[in-house]
Parts: sequence; C-alpha cells; structure tokens
Amino acid sequence: MPRQKTQSDEEVLEAAHRLIHRHGPESLTFERLSKTCGLSGSTLVQRFKNKATLRQRTLLQAWDRLDAKTTKLAEATPRTPAGAIELLVALSRDYGGIESYAEGLLVLREDLRDPVLRARGASWKASLCNILDSCFASVVDTPLDIGLLMASHWQGSLLWWSFDPKAEVASYVEDSLGRFVAAIVTARKP
Repeated sequence: MPRQKTQSDEEVLEAAHRLIHRHGPESLTFERLSKTCGLSGSTLVQRFKNKATLRQRTLLQAWDRLDAKTTKLAEATPRTPAGAIELLVALSRDYGGIESYAEGLLVLREDLRDPVLRARGASWKASLCNILDSCFASVVDTPLDIGLLMASHWQGSLLWWSFDPKAEVASYVEDSLGRFVAAIVTARKP
C-alpha cells in the first residue's frame, strides 16, 4: 500500500515557485527544495523525476494560477475601455517592486526556453486579448486587434516603468493605459 503524501504536489510546486522567485530559476534544485518544503530529496526525485520536469511543472502550475486569476478578474470586469484598464492594473499589482519584477523576468526566460511553457503563454495571450477586445465592443470603429494592441502597450509600460520605478507600478500602468485608451478613442472620432 502506498504511503500517504504529507504534502500534495501542488504544495511542493508552490514552494518551488517561491524558491524560484526569491533566488532565481537556477536555485531550483532537489536539495534546496528539500530544505524549503521539508521533504527528502529522494522523495522529490520520485515525484518529479528530474530538474527539468520539476521546473516545468512548477511553471505550469503558475500559468494555471494566472489563467484562473485572469478569468476571475474578467468575470468582475465591466466590458468597457475603463474595465480593460482595471483588469490590467489588477494583473500588474502582482509584480510588486523593481526587485520582484526583475526576478520575474528571469522566470519569463524559463517560459521562453520551454516549448510547452511558451505555448501556455501564447494561450494566455489569446485569452487575455479576447477579453480586452470584448471591453471595446461598444466603441465604434476600434482598430483591429485592439486587445493585442492594449496588451502590448501594457507590457511595454511595465518594461518602461522598470527603468525608472519611482511610482508604484499599478499607478504607472493605470496612467499609461489611460493615455493609450484616450489616444485610441480620440483618434477614432470622426
């Protein structure tokens, strides 16, 4: 009879995710995770086989959480341009300060290196852009792919904020997206 797990895979992967964000992706080893979560290294190897699988499963679980958060926020978001801004500002709050954002870029590098994780990112992008498109459905004559344009501006605003992070990230993003939407709406008026 197999032994009961003292920690679920989800709990272990959450500990692995915290480890990656605190110390970078290269810090994720079975030894270090063992010290973090309290399970033996051999138990972790039995569960996750190798470091690449552990890293991939950790990041896939993070994508699952982002998908769930995006869906939850979208359900509460008014389908208006202001709602689109509200959604992206809410997603930006997780970035924290500059150090946290910089560590997040190292994690993004891991997503870009792995085709499975890259596909998850592409899927999330499509979902997010569809939500943003729906926020502009009542605006006459919006540009094609307004959701992608807005998501691209959002990601750009995060990057530009990171070079001069004096303002709080959510405030910076909200201001930048507000100006973007105003420019789009003004440019489309007859």
